Amino acid sequence: MLKFLVRDKIGIRKCLLNLFLQTRNYTTSEVYDYLKKQGFDVNYRGVSAMVGQMHTRLGILRIYLKREHRCYSLKEDHRDIVRMILTTPFSGKSLHPIP
Repeated sequence: MLKFLVRDKIGIRKCLLNLFLQTRNYTTSEVYDYLKKQGFDVNYRGVSAMVGQMHTRLGILRIYLKREHRCYSLKEDHRDIVRMILTTPFSGKSLHPIP
């Protein structure tokens, strides 16, 4: 997961992980809207790919099917690990402040 964040040049992945630390389920559309409001220049397909990567490669997200939309949330047993990694200093530079 640290490698996932080190490659994050603008802070979008860190922002996304902070969003998932909130105890809620999010659709890709909600994640996209959130990142746009935070000032990131993203497209819907890119956000969908990033969330999919967090689910399949990192294995830290849980998927719920809600009508015709998929909802994602951070797995409970990964909360402390994600929180710890987000507070660990590393050499990734962020152009956006993280809430």
